[in-house]
Amino acid sequence: QVQLVESGGGLVQPGGSLRLSCAASGFTFSSYAMNWYRQVSGKERELVAYITGSGGTSYADSVKGRFTASRDNAKNTVYLQMNSLKPEDTAVYYCKTTMAKNGRAYVYWGQGTQVTVSS
Repeated sequence: QVQLVESGGGLVQPGGSLRLSCAASGFTFSSYAMNWYRQVSGKERELVAYITGSGGTSYADSVKGRFTASRDNAKNTVYLQMNSLKPEDTAVYYCKTTMAKNGRAYVYWGQGTQVTVSS
């Protein structure tokens, strides 16, 4: 059974940093790309970062240079280091993975972790 569990959210002042974690289980973690999304209430989820199984990354323009995605395949965990946080980064952050099985795509989400950037 695939499980994704995020942690590390909280309240931080503008300019501060947080590191989010997403612990994965139930699948061969190193074989799958992982994504970080965020969602503000009333808006669509926004892709923030993408990391391949071997650690290649790409980022949304809005976070490039401030956020860094990484993964530890030995710990089945993906991270999102967020620096120079801005109030507009306030959102619920989710990790996600997609698996292809029998010709179908299965999408798995974590439960999300709230990040609030405010003075």
